[in-house]
Amino acid sequence: MRALIVDGYVDEPAALGVPPYVSHYVRYAAGVLMMKSFSVDYFTIDQIRTWTDLKPIKDYDLVLIVGGVAVPGRYVGGEPIKPHEVERIFTSCSDSCLRLLAGPYAQFQATEGGSFAKTSALKADIRLGPDLAVELYNVLFEKKKFPNDWALVREASLLGASLVRQHPRYPNILCELELSRGCERITHCSFCIEPVFYPKFTSRPVEDVIEEVRELYKQGCRAFRFGRSANVLAYYSDRNGGKPVPEVFEELYQGIRNSCLNLEVLHHDNANPMYIVDHEKECYKILEIMVKWNTPADVLSFGVESFDKNVLKKNNIMIDPERVLRAIEIVNQIGGVRVEGVPKLLPGINLLYGLIGETRLTYEENFSWLRKILDSGLLVRRINIRQVIVEPGTPLWRYAQLKKLKGPDSRLYRFYKELIRREIDIPMFKRVVPVGSILRKVYPEYREGKFTFARQLGTYPFLVGIPGEVEKPIDVVVVDHGPRSLTALRFPFYLNEASHEELRCIPGIGEKRASKIILNRPIKDLHQLSQIVEDKDVLDTFRRIGVVLS
Repeated sequence: MRALIVDGYVDEPAALGVPPYVSHYVRYAAGVLMMKSFSVDYFTIDQIRTWTDLKPIKDYDLVLIVGGVAVPGRYVGGEPIKPHEVERIFTSCSDSCLRLLAGPYAQFQATEGGSFAKTSALKADIRLGPDLAVELYNVLFEKKKFPNDWALVREASLLGASLVRQHPRYPNILCELELSRGCERITHCSFCIEPVFYPKFTSRPVEDVIEEVRELYKQGCRAFRFGRSANVLAYYSDRNGGKPVPEVFEELYQGIRNSCLNLEVLHHDNANPMYIVDHEKECYKILEIMVKWNTPADVLSFGVESFDKNVLKKNNIMIDPERVLRAIEIVNQIGGVRVEGVPKLLPGINLLYGLIGETRLTYEENFSWLRKILDSGLLVRRINIRQVIVEPGTPLWRYAQLKKLKGPDSRLYRFYKELIRREIDIPMFKRVVPVGSILRKVYPEYREGKFTFARQLGTYPFLVGIPGEVEKPIDVVVVDHGPRSLTALRFPFYLNEASHEELRCIPGIGEKRASKIILNRPIKDLHQLSQIVEDKDVLDTFRRIGVVLS
């Protein structure tokens, strides 16, 4: 029997599968299909878009599409699947083919009240829920052989690890790893889909996570993220009366590091700032363990959503702005240590607009608190500004059915988003990765004009503009900052070989200075360079980026 997995990419609050990320869903699904002796082929939706026709799909006995966006985002590595593409793929299946749909598409958009409820998504024979491995297993097998769901996930994750070799970006991929399901809170935010997916908070056995990483490592993966978790710091707290368990983090990271010696990326995603201040002593230990074992440029994403206390109360977000500042301070104290200029671990802030109780004051309060964070000298790795997606099954969706829920004021939204990018992001960016910071192994994504834009593998990676054409991963050094991207040059930077375009990217060097440098080459030392550029600030920049003159 032949099975086809179409990766339409997922983006959820606690899971990402847009390239270079590979979601846990597609790997688990492959493992379950292999249990049933299916021969499994895997293609991304971007690969299928290049096909001249879809006739090959008729040869499959089972077609599974995994995809859907539950949080808004802008994507560099791929474009999530669209409704007409789901229809086109399912229509191309043979009459006997079993058509399955999974991911947020199946859970929300294709359900009653969902945005695509009356469209092609309903052409699926079966829609699978968030517990994809278990539900797919129940479709394919009559008898259960596993004592619990995590035992099934363990076997599926190990069998399905080999799927990554079929990814078009392999081996330059980042595997999303599952630590827990559900949220440790008793009540939940109005907009959150996590309790809709998983009403009960449960943690995956630590030995299972270590074993999956080992298997993925054997398959050639070198980059990993603990992204499938609503609050990474609460891992195993369900087995400890709700309190953090620092010891399990040491076991987790040490087990992975000791068996994956050439691991390149080990990152995280979601964390609850209130959990940090509520359990400061234990979380302090966990953060120290993280920084001991992780890799640079890591992020803990804080779901602050709003600094407006009225919005926080009406949407049951359970955040206190003053205590958020304390959580940011704690992460800065521990994670602010730098490697080649790049901090090991910093907080990120998520802001969400379109919630109940939002007014003009909301925008002013959010900006005011961000300004306070900046002025206090604290570092924030990134500020994510989004508009809420109202999904069926959430309290916000039920509220919207009874009362007209106004979306964010488009004029205010654009004004304050641009204001934050200009007055908060740029100065913050300059502090987080100052001139001279070295970013190892950035991967080219696309070309725009005379620049190649590249990113590292990792959580919310920096978008880096590099002058010239870059076709393979390179090391770069930061020379300038924009609101959402960096300008960087190849590292080491050889001045006597640099192009005119590369020189002009350095602040303070324009057309004339770039030409003057080129006409006076070879330049033998900094003294000669200082006489050419005749500017102390420009010379200091050359020193900071470690210019090579030999």
